[in-house]
Amino acid sequence: MIIKEAVFVISNDKLENCPKDGLAEFAFIGRSNVGKSSLINMITGNKKLAKTSGRPGKTQLINHFIINKSWYLVDLPGYGYAKASKNARAKWEVFISDYLTKRETLVNVFVLLDSRLDPQQIDLEFMNWCGEKQIPFSMVFTKIDKLSSTALQKNLAKYKKEMLKNWDAIPPVFTSSAESAFGKEKILNYIEAINKNLEG
Repeated sequence: MIIKEAVFVISNDKLENCPKDGLAEFAFIGRSNVGKSSLINMITGNKKLAKTSGRPGKTQLINHFIINKSWYLVDLPGYGYAKASKNARAKWEVFISDYLTKRETLVNVFVLLDSRLDPQQIDLEFMNWCGEKQIPFSMVFTKIDKLSSTALQKNLAKYKKEMLKNWDAIPPVFTSSAESAFGKEKILNYIEAINKNLEG
């Protein structure tokens, strides 16, 4: 798939304000500072689409971008940002879980994981929660240019081991680098395949 057009549509914190045209939605979520905005900009080929920031917790709303007039890329707030106030965190959690559990047009959540780190409890808990709620998701390991392929394979193996404690099988796994655009084609092909299945 080639992205010819990526257009910002709406930012909001209420499910009822999300687009109502019924197009498929692919959401991106991850712990603060996992490189989500950079990955979104890399995938869409637009460096200014999602706001990147050295300051974690920048995305505090659900952001919808329409891609090629045919599907939505949804940028969700990061989880686990400790410096946010308890009230702010509680508010985000309610509307993120509302979106993830009630949004009928949501077809896949890309859970972003920092490839340099050992499995993080907060990420494992979030993925287990998605499993309990039957929310389809894929794992995207970011920043793979920042470590050797041996270290990457070790960390992927650790994640696999952790996941298999609760899962019969691992969800789809992607590796990516916003720097080199590695992973872009595979992620877009995956989205395209899902969209074709939906068209039936």
